[in-house]
Amino acid sequence: MIIAAYAIAGILMAAGSFYLAWQSIDFRKFLAGAFFVSSGILAYLSAADVSVPLLGTGLVETPSISAARAVVHFALFLLCLYSGFFRGGRVRPR
Repeated sequence: MIIAAYAIAGILMAAGSFYLAWQSIDFRKFLAGAFFVSSGILAYLSAADVSVPLLGTGLVETPSISAARAVVHFALFLLCLYSGFFRGGRVRPR
């Protein structure tokens, strides 16, 4: 039951983040910073060989999973960095 709640919360948060990122350049800039920090922390946990337990479950995130997530978050950082800072956005008439 807890895993299903995690999955539903993750899907809803991802959908909201994608919607806001599509609409706002400033939100893409925020996401760039958040993904950069997240990828750094995940890379550190992987390099330090630290397993992280998931709250409320008996599951553990292994260092190899942290490494894979660090790579994905760094790719998302580069995407948000490009689209938020370098490419800029089109101003929509309101």
